[in-house]
Amino acid sequence: MPSDNLPRKGVVLAGGLGTRLRPLTKVTNKHLLPVYDRPMIYYPIQTLCDAGIRDIMLVTGGDSAGDFLRLLGNGAAFGLNDISYTYQEGEGGIADALRLCEHFAEGERIVVVLGDNILQMGITPYLRNFARQASGARILLKEVEDAERFGVPELENDRIVRIEEKPAQPKSRYAVTGVYMFDRRVFDFIKKLTPSQRGELEIADVHNRYIADGDLYYDVLQGWWSDAGTFESLFRATQLVARARRASDTTSA
Repeated sequence: MPSDNLPRKGVVLAGGLGTRLRPLTKVTNKHLLPVYDRPMIYYPIQTLCDAGIRDIMLVTGGDSAGDFLRLLGNGAAFGLNDISYTYQEGEGGIADALRLCEHFAEGERIVVVLGDNILQMGITPYLRNFARQASGARILLKEVEDAERFGVPELENDRIVRIEEKPAQPKSRYAVTGVYMFDRRVFDFIKKLTPSQRGELEIADVHNRYIADGDLYYDVLQGWWSDAGTFESLFRATQLVARARRASDTTSA
């Protein structure tokens, strides 16, 4: 495995206003809400730490940005070398938030995790697959029952030919989860994007740029996965974490 190709830097995107979770988010950022016994933001940070990432940038927004600093400090509690912070104005979309991290990436490969994504298992095997790529991007897919809530890949002969954001009629039952791996070209692609009908810079459009270059690859995520951006998915994530925690306590007892 070419370990020198492994990402050394991680990005957690925790901006937005969380309007789908009002009134819970009326006075706080969505990513500070609890998922079972920990703040939501702990989970993506821990996912990166478990994969060996020790340098992280957190993108936040809204009126609660200072609360992340009070909660996370310099990241020492997670064993991080450093944690950096930047601020996204408004709700410009995932790609707009990632755009703010170009100086942090310093031309290196990066791994990005959305702040409301909670995974049962680690991402190290997928980072190793990414390290074997000479270039490009890699995403993680998961079969779901409500694919229309997510970016959805259209597959032909086990290759992704296009990704459509929140389609009314999904072309597959797979969701693009909020874990992305990119080479340095991601920021060039973002600079060429135009806002979608939602007024946002869509991450699906970034992925489609990589597809056009024949340089997007994927893995199907093992174990359970949940976002936490709606009341239903937040409740589901809490149940999954609680069940996993109880199973772990039983096994170690």
